[in-house]
Amino acid sequence: MKQVRELMSEDCKTVTLQDNIYEAAVIMAENDIGFVPVVDQGNGSSLIGAVTDRDLVVRGYAQKRPGSSAISEVMSDHLISTSPDTDAEEAAAIMAQHQIRRLPVVENGHLVGVIALGDLALGNTTEQNAGQALSEISEHHDQQHLH
Repeated sequence: MKQVRELMSEDCKTVTLQDNIYEAAVIMAENDIGFVPVVDQGNGSSLIGAVTDRDLVVRGYAQKRPGSSAISEVMSDHLISTSPDTDAEEAAAIMAQHQIRRLPVVENGHLVGVIALGDLALGNTTEQNAGQALSEISEHHDQQHLH
């Protein structure tokens, strides 16, 4: 059974509270990603939040916030995370339960990587679980837009 550490992406692009909305958007565009963890500038890798492309639109652009607005105005600070020692099936179950597609991986309070549903599907041992998680998340997402 594979662990999260075997499947996660370790080369994470991050921002700090010193960065603004525009800088987060540029990082997303340049790296073709939609999720950027927010880390503590003083501590370097202590996870304090995350920003998604949807956060930039819903909490930023739609609220008429300029690109110079602080990351703290759009970020989520109540994050679900996992440990690198978590097994892949459990990570897929966490994603399904919380309706999320990406999980920051934290060890001793420090960000060490990010695991996405796609990483779990590529792990083969969890293809069924990752597929089930994606199906549940997509169903929930579609239902939200119908109401």
